[in-house]
Amino acid sequence: MANSANQLDAVKSDLELLDQAIATSDDLRNVLRSPVISRDVQAKAMAALLDKLGVSELTKKTVGLLSQKRRLFALPDVIDSYLSMLSAHKGEVTAQVTSASELKKEQIEAVTGALKEVVGATVKVDLKVDPAVLGGLVVKVGSRVFDASLRTKLQKLELAMKGVA
Repeated sequence: MANSANQLDAVKSDLELLDQAIATSDDLRNVLRSPVISRDVQAKAMAALLDKLGVSELTKKTVGLLSQKRRLFALPDVIDSYLSMLSAHKGEVTAQVTSASELKKEQIEAVTGALKEVVGATVKVDLKVDPAVLGGLVVKVGSRVFDASLRTKLQKLELAMKGVA
């Protein structure tokens, strides 16, 4: 429906805003997941949020339908699926990059450039921070994982040392 209305990117922007709101608000996540909250209350809360965010009518109708069918709990998955399908439609590949600390702009550009050379397509980088990585990067592109983290190197060293003893 968004494709026929030439609204692919508008819906993408709407859903990214909504996804960010869901990620940052415990109350919103409770509204989406709680079976105790009535359908009417959920619908009114979502309508108010969507009006405040200034999203398109198509996005409002889609979220309204999910609300009407008591499927708001699936909204984060719907958003992820839409964004993935849109990336595939545009020929983009999404790479999940996990680092121990926040990457600088230059580092992000270097990783994106290297991934573009390896993958041979436009790469959208989804950044995550996980202090347990300790250092280095873990990059997941599709089903392939490139693990150059310090945590993994230490684990391999530990296994090698156990084999010697």
